[in-house]
Amino acid sequence: MTLRETLLEHAPVRLEPLADSHKLGLRAAVEADTEIWTSLFPISMSGEHFDPFWKDMCTKRKTGYAMPFAVLCNQECVGFTSYLRINPDWQSLDIGGTYYNPEVRGGYVNPIAKYLLLHHAFDCGARRVQFRVDALNARSRAAMLKLGAIEEGIIRQEKPVWTGRIQDTIVFSILSNEWPDVKLELERRLSRRPQNS
Repeated sequence: MTLRETLLEHAPVRLEPLADSHKLGLRAAVEADTEIWTSLFPISMSGEHFDPFWKDMCTKRKTGYAMPFAVLCNQECVGFTSYLRINPDWQSLDIGGTYYNPEVRGGYVNPIAKYLLLHHAFDCGARRVQFRVDALNARSRAAMLKLGAIEEGIIRQEKPVWTGRIQDTIVFSILSNEWPDVKLELERRLSRRPQNS
């Protein structure tokens, strides 16, 4: 697996490798929902936590642990997502750390973003792509199943989150031999999207 950092696009959604030019837009997007940070995320990107998050993500990018993307819709930054735990020897990686402005949740942005990330990962030689979801995050769990990912099980009390709560984590995955069927279903979903949106 040779994962390449590149622009990924399926109009009107673009995933751009995270750069300083995204900082203000991403900060505005994360401030659109201040409550989510205390309930469902293992870290906080809000308020005074944004700059440490940004610095940490830049460090993880340099070490090869992560490949972060700004998510743009109609040229406006609406969120963030990333490849994580990139392991070329195992041909595996995670997709995670995803946040969207509430204005675009439940629409076409997430399916397009996941389609782009999965397509690129498997084209680059991934054998396994996994997703780790907080057991309390019902919306993300439902999205994983709708995506076609297989629920593998729960890691009980995996880690403390920034608020001190101990998180149970549900692991989902898609394997390379499953990708053609997942891809076909995603393309069907995207083809039903109104063309003016």
